[in-house]
Amino acid sequence: MAARPRTIGFVGVGVMGGPMARRLLERGWRLIVHDTNPAAVKALTRLGARAAKSPREVADQAQTVFVSLPSPQILRAVALGDNSVINGRAVKTLVDLSTTGSVVEKEIAKALAKRRIETVDAPISGGASGATKGTLAVMVAGSPRAVSGVRAALDVFGKVFVVGRQPGQGQMMKLLNNLLSTTAVALTSEAMVAGVKAGLDPDLMLDVINAGSGRNTATMEKFPRSVLPRTFDFGFPIAGACKDIGLAIDECQALGLPMLVGSAARQLWQFAYAQGGGKRDMTALITYIEPWAGVQVKGRAAKRRRK
Repeated sequence: MAARPRTIGFVGVGVMGGPMARRLLERGWRLIVHDTNPAAVKALTRLGARAAKSPREVADQAQTVFVSLPSPQILRAVALGDNSVINGRAVKTLVDLSTTGSVVEKEIAKALAKRRIETVDAPISGGASGATKGTLAVMVAGSPRAVSGVRAALDVFGKVFVVGRQPGQGQMMKLLNNLLSTTAVALTSEAMVAGVKAGLDPDLMLDVINAGSGRNTATMEKFPRSVLPRTFDFGFPIAGACKDIGLAIDECQALGLPMLVGSAARQLWQFAYAQGGGKRDMTALITYIEPWAGVQVKGRAAKRRRK
């Protein structure tokens, strides 16, 4: 097994990257961090991390650089652009925790390989709470040597699944996972609104669904925690859901699949985004459906608060 890196670079320490970086610090890794948000960096430097002014400065000091970034465009800029990771003097391995799609991942891995920098494709699933608790699913693809070299750090984030040897395979696994997750939220929202319109109690609806064959991650987690209480605080924005389901549909269609059901779910997410909901929590998707039925899906806890 490859030696554990003593110092890790971490670029992108926001909603997901911040908790993951914090877990590494708490377990003894030395971190060099960079983010465009100074407050996110300061939260980690208070715990012992060192701040860097750019991705390149991170890669000048750390052989292993983790990145957790919100879009393919930002990943490309951080990895290959001006003042980026590819120009770092020390970096040997880039570990991509983002959800950016296999096309960009392959492009970046190919460019980095020309500089003898290996790419470990390692998108994660489980939300901000999973990042904090260390219960994420980590979908890893890369050479056995590169994966072995970062495995101890990845284990800190949650359960590691090695899904392939080629960068891009982890991304595809993640996109399919998120396709199922976002579609479940969309269809569960429609079902719950229909049930309330028909006079059913939403708390009882979830109890029945979760005891039967309709249960899914939305009915078991997102709706009891964030929809029925009307807190809409699951920790992932509608814009992110739109990005993920869009990437998934595009890549599946490129494989020759029409994606009829997924495309319909994508339209609902895009509708919410077009109404100005990009920054709202993904569990707020239901609020764009409720006006069509003239109801609100409120659990008992939300009703008690209003009294």
